[in-house]
Amino acid sequence: MIGASSAAHLERFVHVSTRHSVVSIVPDYTPQSIEQKWQRRWTEQRAFEVREDPDRPKYYCLVMFAYPSGHAHVGHVRNYMIGDVIARMKRMRGFNVLHPFGWDAFGLPAENAAIKNKSHPETWTRENIAHMKGQLQRLGISYSWEREFATCDPSYYKWNQWLFLQMFERDIAYRRRSTVNWCPGCSTVLANEQVVDGGCWRCGSTVEPSDLEQWFLRITQYADDLLEGIDGLDEWPDKVLTMQRNWIGRSEGALVRFAVDVGTGQADPVDIEVFTTRIDTIFGATVVLLAPEHPLVDRFADEAPDGDAFRRQVQQFRAQDRTDRRTGAVEKEGFDTGRTAVNPFTGRPVPIWIANFVLVDYGTGAVMAVPAHDQRDFEFARKYGLPVQVVIQPAEGDDLATAPLDGATMEAAYAGPGTLVNSGEFTGRSTDDAATFMAGAAETLDVGQPTVQFRLKDWGVSRQRYWGTPIPIIHCEVCGLQPVPYDDLPVELPHVAEFTGRGDSPLAQIPEFVNVACPSCAGPARRETDTMDTFFDSSWYFYRYCDPTNDSQAFDPERVRYWAPVDFYIGGVEHAILHLIYSRFFCRVFKDLGQVDHDEPFTRLLTQGMVLRDGNVMSKSKGNVVDPDKMIDQFGADALRLYEMFVAPPEKELEWNDSGLEGSYRFLTRVWRLVTTIGPVVTGASGDLDSTTLDDAHRALRRKTHDSIRRVSADLDPRVHLNTAVSALMELVNDLYAFCEQQGLAPHGTTDAYAADQAPAHTARVLAEAVDALVLMLSPFTPHLCEELWERLGRTGGLTTAAWPTFDPDVARADELVVPVQINGKLRARLTVGADISDDDLRAAALANASVQSYTDGKTIARVVVVRRKLVNIVVT
Repeated sequence: MIGASSAAHLERFVHVSTRHSVVSIVPDYTPQSIEQKWQRRWTEQRAFEVREDPDRPKYYCLVMFAYPSGHAHVGHVRNYMIGDVIARMKRMRGFNVLHPFGWDAFGLPAENAAIKNKSHPETWTRENIAHMKGQLQRLGISYSWEREFATCDPSYYKWNQWLFLQMFERDIAYRRRSTVNWCPGCSTVLANEQVVDGGCWRCGSTVEPSDLEQWFLRITQYADDLLEGIDGLDEWPDKVLTMQRNWIGRSEGALVRFAVDVGTGQADPVDIEVFTTRIDTIFGATVVLLAPEHPLVDRFADEAPDGDAFRRQVQQFRAQDRTDRRTGAVEKEGFDTGRTAVNPFTGRPVPIWIANFVLVDYGTGAVMAVPAHDQRDFEFARKYGLPVQVVIQPAEGDDLATAPLDGATMEAAYAGPGTLVNSGEFTGRSTDDAATFMAGAAETLDVGQPTVQFRLKDWGVSRQRYWGTPIPIIHCEVCGLQPVPYDDLPVELPHVAEFTGRGDSPLAQIPEFVNVACPSCAGPARRETDTMDTFFDSSWYFYRYCDPTNDSQAFDPERVRYWAPVDFYIGGVEHAILHLIYSRFFCRVFKDLGQVDHDEPFTRLLTQGMVLRDGNVMSKSKGNVVDPDKMIDQFGADALRLYEMFVAPPEKELEWNDSGLEGSYRFLTRVWRLVTTIGPVVTGASGDLDSTTLDDAHRALRRKTHDSIRRVSADLDPRVHLNTAVSALMELVNDLYAFCEQQGLAPHGTTDAYAADQAPAHTARVLAEAVDALVLMLSPFTPHLCEELWERLGRTGGLTTAAWPTFDPDVARADELVVPVQINGKLRARLTVGADISDDDLRAAALANASVQSYTDGKTIARVVVVRRKLVNIVVT
């Protein structure tokens, strides 16, 4: 541990006053004691609490709140540090900054961890919250802790329930039986977005289809608006926008109904509805394919001659990995049901098959297969000997138009545009033209209609787990589904004395919770025993931060109108199609409720890179996590903060390296030695500076100071290039050391240093300007060290209220430039020239340079390329 106990490892600096013969020892840099001091002071001063102030511009900086399912490692805290740098910088630039934090406490992660550790979810969660909060406080994150809440607080999830009832009243929340994603490991249903590569997003278990009564949110009602809104998110990463567009998946086409031949004497005629984007090929539809999970499949099994064999084949397909089925990673397989359906355009029967590559949650779960014009259908038809009917011939000029396509001899499907053939009255039309007319014809014939389909499906929010918000619905056999009266909210989660996580919905096993009177007829009824998906909790928490203690409404719309939308949001890209799309959905619901006045919840999004160790993402299972507490004990929080901000751009992965952290500690020790050594020189220095009266050394340091302010300011805002901002500060420190040595101020601790009252006034003022700027700009990265240095410099008010430094463009501008000269692309010379040199003069200077001439003598100069003030490239032959 580096601290008071290891003072011998740190050099001591001596400042000698020749006038007063006083020797003062520069104290050691002991980050732990400094950090504890300033954390206590910030708490006592309530330094980061904030209120609405219409006279100041607001800035809402938010990092995705944490799952408290364990202790944080250095990978977890990186994004909190990024947010803190931006929040602190924005405060110094005059913004009224809201920078809150809380806990995404409900859901599978916390419950699974509790089961594994043989604890109750609430006990486990609260203990982890306390520990993780301590970790964040030790890092000096400037959160508005008075706004803290956890989603497992009844005062929070009461408003989950209120919002659910608002949705229920508007038919946005509804209940239906459906095939859902069942995770046997977590014993609960998962939303489509929570199935990753066929497995559970949390435990990795293979997800299975299951038919259950479930609660859904009608997110598809907002699909068009969610898709259109993406175009306005110009401060989001392109990768995230692409992921959202693909997940919403808008497709224009037609719904067409194929009537099933139910046979003589069979009741209940039924249609198979298919969605197609290529209705122009319907005359070539030679088979209808059903997903194994399609609702008709079980009926066909019941009516099949050998129902058991039929069901075994179906079950074999259903058991296959759904992602592999979607991507084609499994072999395309199918079987004939023995049933037929009528092609509504040809009037001819086509066989009905079940195919493993058709998915029930895409389109309608049924496909009209057109083997001649879809490659997947073509491969399937060739495998099983199904007919291939050509209905489109390539347009003239196409490479395939040299001879008519023949279904018997085709080696691949033709999926391009062309002219319709074998298509009745539509023969001879172009594909684009025919698609419009045929969609209209389907509507006229009452066998279909034009439509738009989305890949996005309604969000299943039921979870058969304990640790979540109880769904506020009562089931009455007489009255049906009844909302819990608003005055009875919250429906609190009952405490379970022994918690194992085994069995079906745990709440169903608690009679005192389940049994209740119907709010309408007062008869016996039962509560809903499913709980809400944890993503319900996290889809609106950012609004609650604006008004976290309100007990009469979810939030005051006026307060949200001041703070929202979030100006800068930071989190992992893994939430691109989960939390982020759900939050955009909830924003629209709140707007429809008249609670907010904006269209999008987050103006700017940064997705931070993962922290790796030994090439792998940090995780306990891999045994490669780094505990931030141990790093703080050894090097201090500021060194850890600086290291994680410097070693890689925020959006890129960071490879952890212990020696890099040691390097950050050494740099901060250099800053400490520099400022505490020359502190007596700059303390009290004041007065205006005129660069024209300064010598070259003083003018160069002023130029470096103002140029550093320019660079760091731009790197932090708007670019968020935190690593290059730190690099610029390191350059400034190097120049300060060099200047001090040149001026005899001995930052390395020699004994011939100036006394404070002997340093020339202009030197003190130039140094004061540079040191103040350094401490101010470094403070968002290393706030404890800089607060201590600011106080030791005699500056008043503290850095929480200090103003960000400004630069003078004229001072920042260099008097001279170093311009490289290349000959045929190879560096041959460097020219030191005036900053205002013209292109012609720069060209002449390059050609006149002796070193350049030694390479051009006897050769022909073909051309000279001048990149203004940056480069000269001479091409010789």
